Amino acid sequence: MCGISGFISSRSVPENSLRNMNNIIRHRGPDGEGFVLFTESVEMPLVLSGADTPNFTAENRPSWFPDNSEQAFPNDAYVGFGHRRLSILDLSPLGHQPMSYAEGRYWITYNGEVYNYLELRAELENLGHKFVSRTDTEVILAAYAEWGKDCLEKFNGMWAFAIFDRRENKVFLARDRFGVKPLYYWVAPDNNFYFGSEIKQFTVIPGWNAIVNVQRAYDFLVWGITDHTEETLFQRVFHIRPGHSAEINISDGVSHSNGRIYTTKWYDIPENKFSGSMDKAATDFYNLLKQSVELRLRSDVAVGSCLSGGLDSSSIVCLMKDILREAGANNAQKTFSALSKVDKFNEQKWIEAVVCHAQTDSHYTCPEMSDLFDVSNTITWHQDEPFGSTSIFAQWNVFKLAAEDEARVMLDGQGADEQLFGYHGAMGVRFGTLFRTMRWGQLFREFVLVHNIHGYPYKTLVGQFAASVLPQSIQSVLRRAMGKTTPVPAWLNWNVLPAKVVSPFRGAEKSVYDYCHAQMTSTNLQMLLHWEDRDSMAHSIESRVPFLDYRVVEFSMALPDDYKIKDGVTKRILRLAMDGVIPDEIRDRMDKIGFATPEEVWVRETAPDVFRQKMKEAIDNSQGILNSNCVDLLEDIIAGRKPFSFVIWRMINFGEWMKLFSVRVGV
Repeated sequence: MCGISGFISSRSVPENSLRNMNNIIRHRGPDGEGFVLFTESVEMPLVLSGADTPNFTAENRPSWFPDNSEQAFPNDAYVGFGHRRLSILDLSPLGHQPMSYAEGRYWITYNGEVYNYLELRAELENLGHKFVSRTDTEVILAAYAEWGKDCLEKFNGMWAFAIFDRRENKVFLARDRFGVKPLYYWVAPDNNFYFGSEIKQFTVIPGWNAIVNVQRAYDFLVWGITDHTEETLFQRVFHIRPGHSAEINISDGVSHSNGRIYTTKWYDIPENKFSGSMDKAATDFYNLLKQSVELRLRSDVAVGSCLSGGLDSSSIVCLMKDILREAGANNAQKTFSALSKVDKFNEQKWIEAVVCHAQTDSHYTCPEMSDLFDVSNTITWHQDEPFGSTSIFAQWNVFKLAAEDEARVMLDGQGADEQLFGYHGAMGVRFGTLFRTMRWGQLFREFVLVHNIHGYPYKTLVGQFAASVLPQSIQSVLRRAMGKTTPVPAWLNWNVLPAKVVSPFRGAEKSVYDYCHAQMTSTNLQMLLHWEDRDSMAHSIESRVPFLDYRVVEFSMALPDDYKIKDGVTKRILRLAMDGVIPDEIRDRMDKIGFATPEEVWVRETAPDVFRQKMKEAIDNSQGILNSNCVDLLEDIIAGRKPFSFVIWRMINFGEWMKLFSVRVGV
């Protein structure tokens, strides 16, 4: 839901900066827009409308609604909020933002959903609070008025918001536990502080200058990771980390160090331990996940779902079916899926098994190589930063399909793999844990069963095991021998990109728990949520992720390793919990694809010349970061002399990104 923008200033703000920030993210909220500005010269805030602001009648005009005029913005405002609305709860104009509470003491601009808002509203009403709308936005304001920043602990949902307390003269910025919704900020050269839902909002502000962040560019190109720190690929552009907040005292000005403000960590996954049986764990997990799905069906518009045919999305779809039928819903739920013309990457038989079981109204798209580079610039513009593979193109097409069917809310299965140890490439972490705990018999058994079940060569498994237990220096040699990207690749010009040669995954391979914790908080999930947020919001769709209900995550993280991975079987607890809920063929399948594209086939067979041309353009656009060795690597992959690697796409998309956003190398 929605997009937000705002500023804090100790001096004049360039004219129309806030309006321009709002306009560039209209896709996030085409149903309404609004602004509020606070000036020293006028006691009352200036509440302004925009071209998409809905009309109000005299009978339903709330105190926070603007006059119907597109008045010029004052340049002496010291705080300003902007908002773009995607109407999901309370579709009436009463849901307009920025919204105020307590006779105008508190003002908010908010993106997200607090799913337990009905329960919190009842609790707050018992404490004497009154409400005008039926929105969760007003509940957040009342909760902040009642409990201050501790209100965050009460919320179950996804959010990024800013609240201005006029009496205390403070702005409070906060982001949800796992970073489902984005919140970026940038300190301009004139020391004005800006925040927003997307990085591109800063590009419309005078003084913007796009400089590549050397270390984060290295992490993306070499290791294929973004969003794992508070930095972005744009130098001096940061985001509030998941589970963090910031409080800015306006009287003191915005304190920062090289553009980085001080933030407080308000949430971390507690280190609990579950001691019950596997059957008890499965029952508890089922109940928690079902409750999570039920909460995320709260909406005043229809809710659909993504369906890849894998275990995670199938679980969501089938739980939705059970919940909706228990509630007496008669309309078939809608599912949206991506297919492939290449059999190896086509999930159709699995998808249709779920569609048949849940009796859904299914919709399909088939992403084509011929369309990829026609839309890659558009996707990159929406993503703000380069992305790791063309699977994002497949996801883009799924949300495009949903938008064409006028879906406004979608449920998706993100987050299950990270908390339940679902990635096959992490088997080495399991091996290493068994080795360090001297469970030699189980270690040997895992090797054999992973080989038998998943078909991985023993050489690959030994390499994964070694990566988990050997020092970083030896791992580099092994990576080179296995044809993987090395920490110091020859295709980078190190005099242009003088990054520190360090793995962003260092320390995440010690144990199954450490691996899952890192996946949830830094090394993978944040990147996936970034892509999902931009792909969905580009099509004015709100994506909800039931596996990231904090109760589900905390329960999963407390489980013993063997409840997640044992005898080569991943996500054991989810498989047992879904017994009788999803088709057996889905519950028992051991391969894993997701919304993938046949990228390897496209590079090697379908359009190698297209990729050759795009690689040359990427080298030119990279301003010296990439060199001609990129072409040699591509040729080796096309010819089969080296294994396929997504690094090819990363190089190409990195070059596209630098050109699209006019990113420069330098200081």
